[in-house]
Order: sequence, then C-alpha cells, then structure tokens
Amino acid sequence: MPRYEYRCRSCGTTFELNRPMAESSSPAECPAGHDDTVKLLSAVAVGGTASAAAAPSAGGGCCGGGCCA
Repeated sequence: MPRYEYRCRSCGTTFELNRPMAESSSPAECPAGHDDTVKLLSAVAVGGTASAAAAPSAGGGCCGGGCCA
C-alpha cells in the first residue's frame, strides 16, 4: 500500500499515512487531531540494474568536431 506524506496547517506537523491510491487526496487528520492538512509532493526512489552505455568521446573541445580553435 502506498505511503503518503501530509502536513498539518494548524500545528505544522508532518506525518505519513499508508492508504490506497484511491484515497490519497481524501482529507487526513494529523496526529494532534487537526483537520486542516495538505498532501505533500514526495520524490519517488526507483531502483534498477540497467547499465547505461558511456557516450563515445569525439574529442575536439566544446563543439565535438575540432572546429573550435
């Protein structure tokens, strides 16, 4: 189940809730009992094992073709 981060506008507390995606925008009550909360945007970490091929080195400085003097 996804975890969403919220901040209480009344007391400034930041907290997380596990809830279904369909309920991500539903009102959330902060741990202190306040109802004035907002969902925060969170960065998602995605792991992978794909290897990126290194770009070939053309040489020649800034333009890559040797036309810069």
